[in-house]
Amino acid sequence: MTSAEALEIFKKTGALLEGHFVLRSGLHSRQFFQCALALQQMPLVEKLGLGLAEKMKGLGAVTVISPAMGGLVIGQEVARQLKLRFIFVEKEEGKLVLRRGFKIEKDERLLVVEDVVTKGGRVQETMDIVQAHGGIVAGVGMVVDRSNGSVNLGVPTFSLIALNVETFDPDKLPEDLQKIPATKPGSK
Repeated sequence: MTSAEALEIFKKTGALLEGHFVLRSGLHSRQFFQCALALQQMPLVEKLGLGLAEKMKGLGAVTVISPAMGGLVIGQEVARQLKLRFIFVEKEEGKLVLRRGFKIEKDERLLVVEDVVTKGGRVQETMDIVQAHGGIVAGVGMVVDRSNGSVNLGVPTFSLIALNVETFDPDKLPEDLQKIPATKPGSK
């Protein structure tokens, strides 16, 4: 799957929003990728998952792990496409944790799969959990890399869409964004 094909899916499903948005990172942006809108149609999930799985298939992983909520659908589909085990981390008291009896074996090779990455905070948190349990992060995959590859996670990293989407500190907003009320669509 090409980046243009993936981007077209986001446009057709209304998952690429335009306006004034507050991102999970606290930064502001004119664009927002609401992956849940693109990932509500299983044929599209299958296409996007296959595109990402094809990029990550040679990394020797046995498990896919994703941060909840955003990474769940695409992470599970990548695992299905690669015929791997799927687990996830979720928030507990504001931090991601491994729960529900999921285990990571020593030296187990895992792929971290997320929907959208801007600064990589949740991916890094997930990687830290894998490493704290003795696992090895073989690679990271994401549907949308909003940093256009500038986030360095120290492992092979793959995306279907890599864009340099402008972001702004809340106290340094351009004039046009100052005139538009900000929304925080994240997990709505």
